Amino acid sequence: MTTDEAPGRCEPDNLVLQPRDVRFDWSALPMHWVPGEPMATHVMNVLHLLLPEGERWFVRLFQEALPQIRDDTLREQVLGFIGQEAVHAEAHSEVLDHLLARGLDPRPFTDRVEWIFRRVLGTRDDLPERTVQQYLVERVAIVAAIEQFTAHMGDWMLNASALDEAGIDPTMLDLLRWHAAEEVEHRAVAFDLARHLDRRYVRRLRAMAIVAPMIGLMWIRGTRFMIANDPELRGQRLRWRDVGRAAKRGLLPKRRQLAAAALRYLRPGFHPSQEYSTSQAVAYLASSPAAQAAH
Repeated sequence: MTTDEAPGRCEPDNLVLQPRDVRFDWSALPMHWVPGEPMATHVMNVLHLLLPEGERWFVRLFQEALPQIRDDTLREQVLGFIGQEAVHAEAHSEVLDHLLARGLDPRPFTDRVEWIFRRVLGTRDDLPERTVQQYLVERVAIVAAIEQFTAHMGDWMLNASALDEAGIDPTMLDLLRWHAAEEVEHRAVAFDLARHLDRRYVRRLRAMAIVAPMIGLMWIRGTRFMIANDPELRGQRLRWRDVGRAAKRGLLPKRRQLAAAALRYLRPGFHPSQEYSTSQAVAYLASSPAAQAAH
């Protein structure tokens, strides 16, 4: 649901982003927390593989960018973004610890993810001084493009009634929707920071051209890894057509809608505030068991 599709919904103004120190108990989480749907479970499990190190990279990068922010309001929003992303990283790391205890070792995959975010995209000390600034701005633009996808998936998660009907594990559902709500809540911060540092359209275009195929490739590899290493599948073959079938039943986002989100991002007049609903996100956070316990 986009904001434009919800006339009469009152969107909050001047929202102050705040990290919520949530806690989750994973002791009773089954391996396939979407009942009877190992493929849908593992497609979404890729979030836990990618997000801890990815969001730690967001935090380091935005801390690096803080001295260049000349707008006090934007600086406050970036600080809130940093706080929220740091909590997200730790919450998803706890799921990885649970998977390891259940016999699925995520480290061969997460070690590669760490290498990408720390070595390939991390701070570089070997760059000429004149390129350090451009390298920083390019990476912030990449985060802004990634946030377009996380905002879309967050909005999907908040509205995916099929997950409730499927009987998804309630603790995992709360984790995913708490995170989804905060992604919708701060969906414009990375975009605003990227535009603050460099307003050129070509930068936004190039970032999405990098991010869209990168996310697709990492998701495919992550899903294959999870299926191959799931000790409960015992060699059972899962077919990629099962992903499309799960999406048709509303258990996963549809690929064409993800592609549409990427294309909207490329409109010259686009701004993340034009879509999705902050008020819906705030409403979920007011009812989330974990967020309320943290509050």
